[in-house]
Amino acid sequence: MDEFDFVVLGAGSGGMAAARRAAAHGARVALIEARRVGGTCVNAGCVPKKIMFNAANVAEMLGDASGFGFRAERGKVDWAGLKERRDQYVERLNGIYAKNLERDRVAYVAGRGRIVKPGCVEVNGRQLLAPHVLIATGGYPIVPTIPGAQLGITSNGFFELEEQPRNVAVVGAGYIGVELSGILRLLGSKVTLFSRYDDVITHFDPMLRAHLMEALAEVGIDVLRKAEPQRVSRTENGTLRVCSHDGREVDGFDALLWAVGRAPASEGLGLETLGVNTNERGFVVVDGYQNTNVKGVYAVGDVTGNHALTPVAIAAGRRLADRLFGGQPGSRLEYDQVPTVVFSHPPVATVGLTEQEAIDAHGPDQIKVYSTRFTNIYYAVTDRKPKTSMKLVVAGKDEKVVGIHVIGLGADELIQGFAVAMRCGATKRDFDRTIAIHPTAAEELVTLR
Repeated sequence: MDEFDFVVLGAGSGGMAAARRAAAHGARVALIEARRVGGTCVNAGCVPKKIMFNAANVAEMLGDASGFGFRAERGKVDWAGLKERRDQYVERLNGIYAKNLERDRVAYVAGRGRIVKPGCVEVNGRQLLAPHVLIATGGYPIVPTIPGAQLGITSNGFFELEEQPRNVAVVGAGYIGVELSGILRLLGSKVTLFSRYDDVITHFDPMLRAHLMEALAEVGIDVLRKAEPQRVSRTENGTLRVCSHDGREVDGFDALLWAVGRAPASEGLGLETLGVNTNERGFVVVDGYQNTNVKGVYAVGDVTGNHALTPVAIAAGRRLADRLFGGQPGSRLEYDQVPTVVFSHPPVATVGLTEQEAIDAHGPDQIKVYSTRFTNIYYAVTDRKPKTSMKLVVAGKDEKVVGIHVIGLGADELIQGFAVAMRCGATKRDFDRTIAIHPTAAEELVTLR
């Protein structure tokens, strides 16, 4: 048996962050991972997705080049070459992560761990003992249980594609669905997006949803509303046919991408034997300090189902390590005011409450909304004229900013600084007193009337 202070199951964003921070505090740490280090974000999520998003941006810029006096042709993307360079970058990151663990003296164990009893984790027939065990195993993409579902791929499969599909069906209208739809379309694929709802990104502010629906149509993505696939089959000519619950059938697809949500990787960890509570979907139940109901067992990240975002998992993991080993008993992550970006085309950025959430929390008489819609100066000389929309939601007599919502060019970059202002309790007057940087999109948020 090997003794440690802290055993972490999962070397994704949350697990890595917790393990390294604990080791920095002097704890003896073991980190267990069955796959590549870095988890979903590095290997089949944020990092390779952002590279593909950037490639799609380049395609857009090539289309705009003539407006700026350049003779450039958009052409066809070298998918195989792009994939090779993207995969090489991810592989380099895997190596960097491994070196960081070695430098921080975190014991890395390749394999799938299982908690066999309180304070004891078994992996590869080896038992690791520790008073503190963290579950940070993340999640995996869901494939629906309908006939023919196996003919499709998930977001993991998207990053394995050796060739660019010509005609793609994307099922799911959340983050992943709209992001990959935009990437595929701008790189030249024909895309049909199946949404079980009347629009997309349904948990976001209505302004953002309506604007993104317009933008999807403008780039040529066909959105099938209230369409929930019930069957997938292969036609005589080898393409895929998708049949919706209401009888609508669409065929001609050479690829089908499932983006219908993610499930927690909580099975096989010994949670039932130990008595760790999970909810009806399998997510590990934790309190505000990442404690499960079993003493000495904690969980962070996607396996908890609370804000499935890489920075959230990292922050939760680090604060947990600070609390357990850094002499900071009150350390915990506050899950309100979490900024987030959908890397759609155009990107969507938001922090705080939607307009309706603000009304529900503060009352309709206490809420005021400032908004604007404009064309970014980047498009002054281009043929296309997409819009940017912004909304500022404020509450109370002092007009404290409680929600910021942006869609348009640069939204993904500008939201971070405004999230800091919100965290500091900024009011509309604070925004008004801030000198604008001209000409930028960001200045619109400090000049709203």
